[in-house]
Amino acid sequence: MKIVITGANGTIGSALRKYLTTQSQTIIPWDRKTFSVNNYHAAESFLRSTEPVVLFHLAIASQPIGIENESWLINYQWPTKLAHICNKLHIKFIFTSSVMVFSDKAQGPFTIKSIPDAESGYGYEKRKAEQKVFEINPKAIVARLGWQIGEKSGSNNMIDYLEKQMSSNGKIIASRKWLPACSFNSDTAKSLTNLLKSGPGLYMIDSNQRWNFYEICCALNKLHGNKWIVESTEDFVFDQRMIDDRMNIPLLKDTLKDLC
Repeated sequence: MKIVITGANGTIGSALRKYLTTQSQTIIPWDRKTFSVNNYHAAESFLRSTEPVVLFHLAIASQPIGIENESWLINYQWPTKLAHICNKLHIKFIFTSSVMVFSDKAQGPFTIKSIPDAESGYGYEKRKAEQKVFEINPKAIVARLGWQIGEKSGSNNMIDYLEKQMSSNGKIIASRKWLPACSFNSDTAKSLTNLLKSGPGLYMIDSNQRWNFYEICCALNKLHGNKWIVESTEDFVFDQRMIDDRMNIPLLKDTLKDLC
């Protein structure tokens, strides 16, 4: 099966590409330098010529290149254009959104029936993109993701954040009152792959069943050789968990054995 992936070199894209390759799938990364995100006709031409069965749209504006209104263009306009093209060409369209479509005023745990309320920034852009994607392409799949946990620093994941906090502050401040939506990159990649067999609609991918950020940080610290100082707080209160029993993703305790 031929699969096009936007954001194939990113945090999630790298893990997805690696896993799909082990499943003997043919991966075609989208090259933004060759096929501009704001050129509809070039995008359609590319997809016509490559003839993929599926397009995974993972790309976000994580590394700005100076385009005017770049964040809105990439996080909203690009996915809606791709949704239209995929509907027209009968290509399965899988778009990754974010738990950040919910503001920290909307207490979870969230389900697919929960109403997104983000009014600004990245979460708002993703929220509006979700709505438009389904309007344009009723056969689309939208997968909301939480914070990704990588195996090491070097990309946009939780380990990067912890390393930077430790480097800047000499310690990591972690709230016992925050239950973040999160999952390991490799588990997210497998769950996204499972969506190839799923029908249209909204899905949520989250490994966090009941653990707070402090507990997660402590377990990650032990996994990475106890090189951080983790200090608990109760300053940030937010239940960000997403519940979707259809996804069957491994729980955090399956990977972080120190969680109970």
